[in-house]
Amino acid sequence: MAKKKTTYEVPVEKLKWTLSPGQLSFKTTDDIEPQSEIIGQQRGVEAFRFGVGMLKQGYNIFVTGEPGLGRLATVKRLLEEMTDKKEPPCDLCYVNNFKTPEAPIMLRFKPGQGGRFKKDMQNCLDVIKREVPQLFESEEYINRKNQIAEAHEKKVMSFYKAIEDQVKDTGLVVVRMQMGPIQRPDVVPLVDGEPKRMIELEELVENSRFPREEFERLRDKRLELKEEIDQIVQDLKSLQKEVGEKNDEVDRLMFMAMAQDILKPLRETYDDDKVLQYLDSMLENMVEDLEPIKTLGAGAKQGPIPGLMMPGPSPEMVFHPYKVNLLVDNSETEGSPVIVESYPTYRNLFGSIERVMDRNGGWHTDYTKIKAGSFVKANGGYLVINLMDAIMEPGVWQTLKRALKTEQIEIETFDPYYFISATGLKPEPVDMEVKVVVLGSAYLYSLLKHYDEDVPKIFKVRADYASSMDVTGESVQQVARFIRKEVDKDGLRPFAAEGVASVMEEAVRWSGRQEKISTAFPAMADLLSEANYFAGLAGADVVTDRHVKEAIDAKVYRSNQVEERIQEMIDRGSLFVDTDGEVVGQVNGLAVYSLGDYMFGKPARITAVTALGKEGIINIEREADMSGPTHNKGMLILSGYLRNRFAQDKPLSLAASIAFEQSYGGIDGDSASSTELYALLSSLSGKPIRQYVAVTGSVNQYGEVQPIGGVNQKIEGFYLCCKNAGLTGRQGVMIPYPNVKDLMLRDEVIEAVKAGTFHIWAVRTIDEGIEILTGVKAGVRGKTGYPKNTVNRLVDDKLRELADQLIAYGKDDNGKKTSRRKTAAKKKPAKK
Repeated sequence: MAKKKTTYEVPVEKLKWTLSPGQLSFKTTDDIEPQSEIIGQQRGVEAFRFGVGMLKQGYNIFVTGEPGLGRLATVKRLLEEMTDKKEPPCDLCYVNNFKTPEAPIMLRFKPGQGGRFKKDMQNCLDVIKREVPQLFESEEYINRKNQIAEAHEKKVMSFYKAIEDQVKDTGLVVVRMQMGPIQRPDVVPLVDGEPKRMIELEELVENSRFPREEFERLRDKRLELKEEIDQIVQDLKSLQKEVGEKNDEVDRLMFMAMAQDILKPLRETYDDDKVLQYLDSMLENMVEDLEPIKTLGAGAKQGPIPGLMMPGPSPEMVFHPYKVNLLVDNSETEGSPVIVESYPTYRNLFGSIERVMDRNGGWHTDYTKIKAGSFVKANGGYLVINLMDAIMEPGVWQTLKRALKTEQIEIETFDPYYFISATGLKPEPVDMEVKVVVLGSAYLYSLLKHYDEDVPKIFKVRADYASSMDVTGESVQQVARFIRKEVDKDGLRPFAAEGVASVMEEAVRWSGRQEKISTAFPAMADLLSEANYFAGLAGADVVTDRHVKEAIDAKVYRSNQVEERIQEMIDRGSLFVDTDGEVVGQVNGLAVYSLGDYMFGKPARITAVTALGKEGIINIEREADMSGPTHNKGMLILSGYLRNRFAQDKPLSLAASIAFEQSYGGIDGDSASSTELYALLSSLSGKPIRQYVAVTGSVNQYGEVQPIGGVNQKIEGFYLCCKNAGLTGRQGVMIPYPNVKDLMLRDEVIEAVKAGTFHIWAVRTIDEGIEILTGVKAGVRGKTGYPKNTVNRLVDDKLRELADQLIAYGKDDNGKKTSRRKTAAKKKPAKK
């Protein structure tokens, strides 16, 4: 004869939310259309669309939510949908600032024109490089130079003729002395038709080979002409300088005429004022520093050491200052750029100015070494980053805030050792119009908003993603269509209706509530792939519920080694857990172990010992510094419950210690507070607790049992202990009544409940729970107190007895209050 169920026992149909294949409108996923819209995130999607649509400064988007909800995938999809119709942003180029080289100039072009401008500029430089040697070897150039040379020669000859006229018939003659680049005229005596230096003539005089009077006459005449000759020399120098300037002017004019013709198409194509100003300054710089350009194609030249030939500068070196640094090229960009930076270092986000080492070992840089980061490349579009990754990188968070507040970015290299590096550049700042989307947890969002006053100014939109959605007919259909989409995307086998139902039931279990289904779609996609794998091993053409359950069990098996080891210790008796019998002051609590990717529950023995005293309830875990704040709060609530129930007409005179036996690590949470209270009531009443019933639930000061987390894992953990020890038909778990809607138990546990070999009770109050644990009514206080032979009456009597004993313990033999220490001292015999 089957045992009659108690009022508090949970019906089988409430142990799990189930979805039968008949409730689905298809046989396999091939019969339905794939899901095309984002599901389960209406709040987050609406907030995101609002943030994208707001073009005002500061309306950047902070996407919050738990990891594994597919936030990045949905963000990318939304941005792709919303940016198709927008025009691509401008191309950005840096060019040399010839007046201030350390401050390169920024040029903006329409999409695709930046690359063409760079190419056209390079073509112009190539033409100049090719035409310059021909220009300075052309007949026109040579004729102009010859004209200047002939005019110069005529003037020089006129100078010499004037001197020669003055020295005519004086016995002196004009000669040209080579002194560096110019010839210097000088006057020397003419002896026997040959010019002689004065020192040579003086030697002839001393040897009496030349008359002294004639020597003195020639000397005096030469000194007479010396001043005029010096003036002529100065005039020759000025003339030589004038010739050089005329030659340079010819070079400039001819080069300028050629360069203007070469650059004319460029000016017509790119008529922006800033570009034209740059072309003018470039030509001006070329003309001012024309000598290196003239040497192109001239070959080697004489070095400082005779016979040593030095090569001329390379064309690349000569034309390097005139190159175009294409910073951002949007020629192939369609719509606004969407950049997801998965490695948000300072360099990757904000760019850098690279340095190279020259032949002398020094660091060198210029405007061509400026590199753009993702932040600049996303200008005019959207940048998506994981904030936790970015905030850990040095300099990133502060630079990001500054750029979003000023709407400008100044490219520089983040270098903590800048003091030993060469002087850096200060490029023209880039005006930014970028929408930044950061992904982070709700905790990080709250933390930054509380401690960083800039966060509310630059992230005015929060798109909060939910971890679950309501289970409705529409959401069930949407998830089924999502499964169809994943099947098509990953090339999986079609899922049968029962396979889809099993996947949804598992997703409901993930959510922790029967009326919700998890939105962890990446994890769901993994489950689909794993189930498809087991279907392949079985040679099936369709994935069924059996394959889904195999995938779930396989994942548990990969992660539950710790659970098995703990269970082995319980089975062999190393960890004390009773699944039968009755004991006073001892109860099986339930704890949850979280290993990151896996969570399981196991029973833990909780004991309570009570005695006479004033210490109240002693939390042994707290005394050993092994208890967390939430657990400590739960223990303090027990004192409030006792005061409310049993200390209205007497003082609470109690010393009670409560402990998690064989607990060697930290413990936190209040889910065992009701369990601890049951052990305490059992110790005070003397009524034994059934060890085949495990308990979970928190409690408030009025004795109401409150819901807890991990209820499925806790039930399954105790069931496994009972199964290994042998099911007796009396074992079960007592849970808070509000947790009934959270039940999503494994099929094995449900079958045991159906068979009557395992039970699940749901209680609302401590009174209901103590009745299940002891088999004795709790009792309700009346005018004369609690009814006889109830648990509450026994507890009340015990506490009254302890109070009376404590009062009596504090009185002397005459009934007066005194200290027991003083009384003992009176009775102690005096020393002789």
